[in-house]
Amino acid sequence: MKGIVSICCFFSLLVLALAEEEEVEDVLSHILRDRSHIDETLRLASEENAAEHYHGFKYFDSWGCPIPHLKYIDSWGCPKPLGAAIQKLRKIYHSAIKPMEQAYKYNELRAHEISGGRTLGDGNTDGEITSKPMVLFLGPWSVGKSSMINYLLGLKDSPYQLYTGAEPTTSEFTVIMHGEKTRSIEGIVMAADSSRSFSPLEKFGQSFLEKLIGIEMPHKLLERVTFVDTPGIIENRKQQERGYPFNDVCQWFIDRADLIFVTFDPTKLDVGLELEMLFRQLKGRESQIRIILNKADNLATQDLMRVYGALFWSLAPLINVTEPPRVYVSSFWPFDYAPDTSRELFKREEISLLEDLNQVIENRMENKIAFIRQHAIRVRIHALLVDRYVQTFKDKMSYFSDPDLVFKEIVDEPDKFFIFKSILAKTNVSKFDLPNREAYQDFFGVNPIGSFKSLSAQCSYSGGCLLDKIEKAITSELPGLLSSINPGKAPPGLSSCEATGCGDKPKNRYRKN
Repeated sequence: MKGIVSICCFFSLLVLALAEEEEVEDVLSHILRDRSHIDETLRLASEENAAEHYHGFKYFDSWGCPIPHLKYIDSWGCPKPLGAAIQKLRKIYHSAIKPMEQAYKYNELRAHEISGGRTLGDGNTDGEITSKPMVLFLGPWSVGKSSMINYLLGLKDSPYQLYTGAEPTTSEFTVIMHGEKTRSIEGIVMAADSSRSFSPLEKFGQSFLEKLIGIEMPHKLLERVTFVDTPGIIENRKQQERGYPFNDVCQWFIDRADLIFVTFDPTKLDVGLELEMLFRQLKGRESQIRIILNKADNLATQDLMRVYGALFWSLAPLINVTEPPRVYVSSFWPFDYAPDTSRELFKREEISLLEDLNQVIENRMENKIAFIRQHAIRVRIHALLVDRYVQTFKDKMSYFSDPDLVFKEIVDEPDKFFIFKSILAKTNVSKFDLPNREAYQDFFGVNPIGSFKSLSAQCSYSGGCLLDKIEKAITSELPGLLSSINPGKAPPGLSSCEATGCGDKPKNRYRKN
């Protein structure tokens, strides 16, 4: 009899627990935050009108361009002005920049540089040129990176919401991108697909590819941007415990990101070795960094001010710039703000962050052109330096000289032979754009000096000179392309003449007369 009573009591408690759980879920469903401002700020609500403007079609290409009827679009699936700009950008890269890259093995130099910003050409370059803007989420574990992506995409309670929790949950690099249907893609498939821009990731090994996953889903925001969620930084974990070069992988994504969200929460403000290394990799990318102090509604106003100051104190030695990156203070997750907190402040901060994101999306083509031009400037400088090494080697060689010893002296002491100073004196190159000298010691350790021709020898009767082509791309073709997609608007970031000068065409000192 007692056993039957116990069983009845157990089932009664179980039913009550289930009922309470349902009531909690009902309450939570009522306190979910309104997301209408996300669609409004990111112009997602107007895309249907835009599609109607383009003759009623609601499909978009990889750049977020509405795809209208075939007679109104070009072969790139974009309205003709933007599609033509993409095609011309590819043509400029392949005809003027890539030949110089290959002739002077620029991509091998990038492998030996400690840092140097974004680069092209280590794999599927066409995929990178035509790819959508990438937003990268970095930061310590369990600070709300995955929750923020779930919130922006409205994935709460969907089958493909990113798993979140108080413990370290994200152990993979997760790429969230647009697709016709919702599905997950293994890393080995992403790396093998030449139509995507992730094939260069194969160089990090199979262990990493097992930690790479892609999620495709039909979403208005993903038609215009790609999100990358990263494993949280755990300071007591050693690199070898991850099984792949974590910092190198982070650098690959940093070099390709258009916007970088570095996220913290009030309980994780300490800076350890791994986070310090991460900020070292971010040097030169300060304009793309946004610091997020998440879960701010967990604190009273006075405590929040102290935490805000502590965050700046921790990051100050790592961000060596006059104007620090913007810090956004809010709580980015689907539920409403905690009561008795600065709701209006958090809402305004969130909208400011969304406006930053929208600005990157709206300027994607301009940013891509400006980046290609910056890349061309670096390639040109590298070619001028290699040419100077070659000329110096030839000048110092004599009949009785040992070529290995002569060249070793030149590489070890470039200032003795005025390698870098001569480039600054004879060309319009900024000293701040010069690569570090140590990188060339490693570069020439792998590439013999005899494998390079001088720039004056890189000319042909039909094809012209490589230096002329890349200088024309930097000074006229790329700025002209930017002006063509922004008629009447001055090209942002392209008014400087620090690389090759403006106005008259620079004289090519390396061309044979």
